[in-house]
Amino acid sequence: MIESESDQPPNVSATGMAIMIESESDQPPKESAMGVKKAEKAQKVKKSGAKKRKKAREESFARYIYKLLKQVHPDTGISTQAMSIINTFVYDVFERIATEASHLVRYSNRRTMSSREIQAAVRLLLPGELAKDAVNAGTKAMMKYTTAK
Repeated sequence: MIESESDQPPNVSATGMAIMIESESDQPPKESAMGVKKAEKAQKVKKSGAKKRKKAREESFARYIYKLLKQVHPDTGISTQAMSIINTFVYDVFERIATEASHLVRYSNRRTMSSREIQAAVRLLLPGELAKDAVNAGTKAMMKYTTAK
């Protein structure tokens, strides 16, 4: 025998789950109501033919940081928190260099950013010997890239 909604008390649905009454909505929800909301969300059925939404990939330099760590110190590991900090640092430096190079392109009334603007931005942002080493490493990487083509 199927129970109809009229057989249930006014605040209980046909499935036996408690529902909020409009007069109670101005009061803070109780813990039992929170559990019901979670249960209702879990019971939602997918529409037929609906495609599963792809999870957006998070940009990260973690893979490259880990490879570099293993080249320098093969027996050393890194914690997730340390990786997150280094990843944030690399992203921040990248963003600063790109922004400064963009300003240099605009100042020179050009439309294309080249390695020249990147080098100038690195020289402006990084101090002394660090800038020289970064420019040398960048030049070496560009030579390796162009010869590989």
